[in-house]
Amino acid sequence: MASVTANDMRVGWVISHNGRRYTVTSITKVKPGKGGAFVQADLRDIDSGNKGGDRWRAEDKVEKLMVEDRDCQYLYSDGTDAYFMNLSDYEQFTMPVDSLGEQVKFLAPDMTVKTNFVEGQPVSMTLPKTIIATIAETEPALKGQTATGSGGKPAILDNGVRVQVPVFVEQGEKIVVNTETLEYVERAK
Repeated sequence: MASVTANDMRVGWVISHNGRRYTVTSITKVKPGKGGAFVQADLRDIDSGNKGGDRWRAEDKVEKLMVEDRDCQYLYSDGTDAYFMNLSDYEQFTMPVDSLGEQVKFLAPDMTVKTNFVEGQPVSMTLPKTIIATIAETEPALKGQTATGSGGKPAILDNGVRVQVPVFVEQGEKIVVNTETLEYVERAK
């Protein structure tokens, strides 16, 4: 086990907390105007599958479990389970879709992901930092709007995820999206 600050915690990590093993499914970092920053995480118990959450001060220590990362390929989902293949030995395995959290929306067939194994069992999955997605729906730019003068506009991607995009991005365009922050990065090349 490695001790790290709560502020460094990431989605997909496996931590030991209150004597149990948890997978981090989402993280919210909050810096209030008064008081210290804190990190709130949604957790899934590896053994029971129960979901919960906890809150730490940013400087608190969290025990990160030693996890074996393996490159795997996402194959498909049947609605309850997601099917993967280990690229080193071509073994197939499943993970419950609800254990993957919001990450499941970004999975595409044949996508290579890092899967975290604890004691030989797959417990979580980490997406690539960025993915390419297509804008399924967005408002057209209005005359006079500029890329610098506006905060952007909402858009819905082909996987149903909502992101803010610059006003010059149109429906049907491919863009690069950061999978951790759900933010627009750039137009796809």
